[in-house]
Amino acid sequence: MQLLAYILVYPFLYLISILPFRLLYAFSDLLYLFVYKLFGYRTKVVTSNLKLVFPEKSDAEIKSIASKFYHHLCDMIVESIKSMTISREELKKRYKFSNIELVRDLESRQRSVMLMCGHYGSWEWVFILQTYIGYKGYAVYKRLANKYFDRLVKRIRAKHDTYLITTKETFSILSESHKKRELTMYGFAADQSPKRDKAYHWGEFMRIKVPMHTGAETLAKKMDLAVVFFRVKRLRRGYYMTTFETITENPNHYPDYEITDMYFNLIEKQIHEAPQYYLWTHKRWKHKDHVPEQFKKS
Repeated sequence: MQLLAYILVYPFLYLISILPFRLLYAFSDLLYLFVYKLFGYRTKVVTSNLKLVFPEKSDAEIKSIASKFYHHLCDMIVESIKSMTISREELKKRYKFSNIELVRDLESRQRSVMLMCGHYGSWEWVFILQTYIGYKGYAVYKRLANKYFDRLVKRIRAKHDTYLITTKETFSILSESHKKRELTMYGFAADQSPKRDKAYHWGEFMRIKVPMHTGAETLAKKMDLAVVFFRVKRLRRGYYMTTFETITENPNHYPDYEITDMYFNLIEKQIHEAPQYYLWTHKRWKHKDHVPEQFKKS
């Protein structure tokens, strides 16, 4: 069944990917009508999340943010499909880096990097970064259920010399690279909710206490990696600017979980600037009413 689904869907995805951008975004507008207006994909989750983190906003403001979010979500979907066939030159025109010299400086000093971001703006095209630097690039991802589509996604990323690894593979790959003294960059988007019973740290995200993924910080400390955050700004439809910000070059100088808290603070700043570009469809705050006693006052 997995192969049949791939055979049936792949040609459709390919045809979308070769559309010129004008038609691609026209398709996105059509997709918006189906996803948001007709089927209401996770609209209750989105509205609930927005009302939770923005209690001061009116219903009209919440509805406006939600509508803009779904427009952006559909753009993200078609842009990820476009990744199948977009040229390197076209991608470089559309996804730029304002201060690539920050990363190149770390590279010149032989510092491997933990590159962190939130599910904000556009993370689909950041892989073009590899064409500007010499790092061996890895990105942590969740394996797709369909193995054929999973291979497709890996193949798309590999075009720009970035390799996808699962959470379970991460420690062994990082350890091996560290032993070999390879110059590597590891990409993490760690702002989604971990399982409540497996969380080592609960902190405030948008003024609400939630469990937080701490694996990136733990690995950075074990491997002595520079921790860099990248923020994405949407310039206009299909065009993005990414700016790097060093969280620390010395992760072991910080108490446990302080780096994680700094990371979440940076994501919060982005959300407050333009909330419509955050991924509101996830149940990020689902554990807010189940904070363990030892974390309630911390």
